[in-house]
Amino acid sequence: MVRYVMGRLAQGVVVVFVVVTLTFILIHAAPGDPLTSLANEPNVRPEVVEQMRRNLGLDRPLHVQYVRYLGRMLRGDLGVSLTQHRSVAAAIRDAIPNTILLALAALLIDFGIGVSAGAFQGAHPRSRRDRTLTAVTITLYSIPVFWLGMVLLFLFGEQLYWFPVAGVTDPVTYPFRSGLGKVADRLHHLVLPALTLGLAGAGYTARQQRAAMIEAIGQDFVRTARAKGLRERLVVGRHALRNALLPTIALAGLAFPALLSGTVLVETVFSWPGLGRLAADAIGRRDYPIVTGAALVAAVLVVLGNLAADVATRIADPRTKPAS
Repeated sequence: MVRYVMGRLAQGVVVVFVVVTLTFILIHAAPGDPLTSLANEPNVRPEVVEQMRRNLGLDRPLHVQYVRYLGRMLRGDLGVSLTQHRSVAAAIRDAIPNTILLALAALLIDFGIGVSAGAFQGAHPRSRRDRTLTAVTITLYSIPVFWLGMVLLFLFGEQLYWFPVAGVTDPVTYPFRSGLGKVADRLHHLVLPALTLGLAGAGYTARQQRAAMIEAIGQDFVRTARAKGLRERLVVGRHALRNALLPTIALAGLAFPALLSGTVLVETVFSWPGLGRLAADAIGRRDYPIVTGAALVAAVLVVLGNLAADVATRIADPRTKPAS
């Protein structure tokens, strides 16, 4: 297992390096630079802009900028934000907890609803309830996440006033709340963003879990359990579902990258100050260090998420372990 983990980590390093390289090249290949908007200001002299460009190293060839960036990155220096005027590490450190909280909450909703619905469908295939849930899950899977977010925001935030529509806390009351009150306030603000992101993935999870459940119920060990006279609830829950969950463990590793990409839209809709919104704002402002730093952190999180899912699969399913 240790050799396997080390091998996957080595592959992960390569993946992170490729992601950072592509991000660096693409963001620099776009027309203009972070000082383009400043250069269009009538009160700013061109020589001042050029001096600023030289100070930031933006006048140097792309390969020189890339080598310098790699050197700093290997030393743990992600640079300084060109728009926020603070270190990229500090900006990401403030944003990443909110994104991880949102992604984990969405993952719980995704698999809580998706696995439950899919297992129920797989245990009652081709029934009326199965057809109804199929229509619901396909609808959820087909709805764009940003559109679902705006619908939930309008309905439960603007019309019913059940949940806040923006931010992670109430800026007025949060500092004066007790410890439990602060937790409740954060959870209250978390509901709509997490529900948006979780429901968008639950449809796909349910479809995969349904297929895995139907396949597991058709196996010989399930027929043997029924032949022994076990109650159907035990046959489905203890035998079929336990084996049908194995593909879902691997699916969790694939769902994590989708959740991270979905946070960009969800965090923008709900003004959630996380890594996705930080990166989206930085792209619009051509803040090179923030964009590459966010891509680096996102790639690391995706690699670690997939590694955790693979390790969990190998532990849960002995068939995936190499023969000794």
